[in-house]
Amino acid sequence: MEIIEKLKQTKQSALHYFDLSESDLAKSYGEGKWNNRYLLAHMVDAETVLCDRIKRILSEQPRPVLWAFDQDSWAAHLDYDTFPLTVSKQIFSGVRDAIIHLASKYYISHGDLTFIHSGTGLRTLKDEIDKVVWHCEHHINQIEQALKSHGLNE
Repeated sequence: MEIIEKLKQTKQSALHYFDLSESDLAKSYGEGKWNNRYLLAHMVDAETVLCDRIKRILSEQPRPVLWAFDQDSWAAHLDYDTFPLTVSKQIFSGVRDAIIHLASKYYISHGDLTFIHSGTGLRTLKDEIDKVVWHCEHHINQIEQALKSHGLNE
């Protein structure tokens, strides 16, 4: 199934960046934008939120209302500057494995289950699983851009 391959591929791509040097973690893709350390911490938090949503969509029918999270508030209050990336890497890997399992089991059979997202309205389980891939790819691209802009893309 294509979605499973994309989930596995983006997992492997992302895991590589948790091992960047401190100087590479401090790099940003643009003026006033989050640095790579913040992007990685955010990716982990978003991954846990998305996994929670997937579980709620599957278990809290009919049509649960799921709230958006304030990513800037999380970044400001959850120690993104010093939270150990070794821990973040483990969380990301484990949560992604859970999402891969849930997607392999329910993406097709339950993909049309609906929920209401507090910010974007009516969505489906497939939408949310697809968002996992999109979100990860989006931030990997930003990390790569930050590294390229400093001539150090690996």
